[in-house]
Amino acid sequence: MSRLIIPEGYSARLSAYDTQTAIGRIHSVFERELCKALNIRRVSAPLFVEAGTGLNDDLNGVERKVDFDIKDGGKHCQVVQSLAKWKRMALKNYDFYVGNGLYTDMNAIRRDEELDNLHSIYVDQWDWEKVISMEDRNVEYLKNTVRRIVSAICNTEDELRYHYPELNSLVPKDRNVSFITSQELLDMYPGLSSKERENAYLKEHRTAFIMKIGGKLSNGEPHDGRAPDYDDWELNGDIMFWNDTLEEAFEISSMGIRVSPEVLDRQLTLAGCDDRRELPFHKALLAGELPQTIGGGIGQSRLCMLLMGNAHIGEVQAAIWDEETLRACAEAGIRIL
Repeated sequence: MSRLIIPEGYSARLSAYDTQTAIGRIHSVFERELCKALNIRRVSAPLFVEAGTGLNDDLNGVERKVDFDIKDGGKHCQVVQSLAKWKRMALKNYDFYVGNGLYTDMNAIRRDEELDNLHSIYVDQWDWEKVISMEDRNVEYLKNTVRRIVSAICNTEDELRYHYPELNSLVPKDRNVSFITSQELLDMYPGLSSKERENAYLKEHRTAFIMKIGGKLSNGEPHDGRAPDYDDWELNGDIMFWNDTLEEAFEISSMGIRVSPEVLDRQLTLAGCDDRRELPFHKALLAGELPQTIGGGIGQSRLCMLLMGNAHIGEVQAAIWDEETLRACAEAGIRIL
């Protein structure tokens, strides 16, 4: 067990049955709202991809992938860690055009994830991606997209609270997004760690988008890790809310305008990942064969957890936990599925 928060006097607001029903409602309502907000439609997506194509997400570059071979054909496959790159390829293959996009249910296994209140080895997200023009590659377009996603989340909460009045004690999510760069955050709180900086800022502002994540800051360190081959580190960020149950900043989405050929070329070198240039996905991108896009992932279990005021992600998803976590949660009355 890593860090586990046990809120004092915590109890789930919904019964086990109502929790499951509410999860279904959140999924259906939010998908509807997200599609309207971003002009996207659902597509089917893979649980695994072929190794060596460059399509799997490398996350921070150190996480071990779950892999296996196929009996017929002998191909080597990997369970996805996210679909950040696959989506961009799909937009080209499915003939999407500027202003339209896709979303999918992404289910991943991240075997090296450190388990705590927010992290599980099972990851479920709404992964979305949208075709944009070169003129859309700017901060204002990014901010407008963030506002649309936050509005979809708030609309979902409004409907959920209507059906479950017992959730009305939760503080409504703030539609007014505060935008700040990771460097500005460091300048404000130079003596704090990146997580502590997020907590200090979100406690005051409640809803924020922390921008420009991946590149090194003035202290020589990045705010957080980002792979060099999907987000443009100057045009990305994290959507975060203040979580009243856990009393800390709560990340709902990592997103951004994706790398152009020029940006990919630069970031691969900065990250020491020049060896990826020969992978099929990266070769196509560097050659300008893929569309310009914006995209991200929105945590399904995390959104359910946030809107229902749950203390642990294991209350809204069935996964595997270490014995110490299970014991501590049972003693505190936290119902792990």
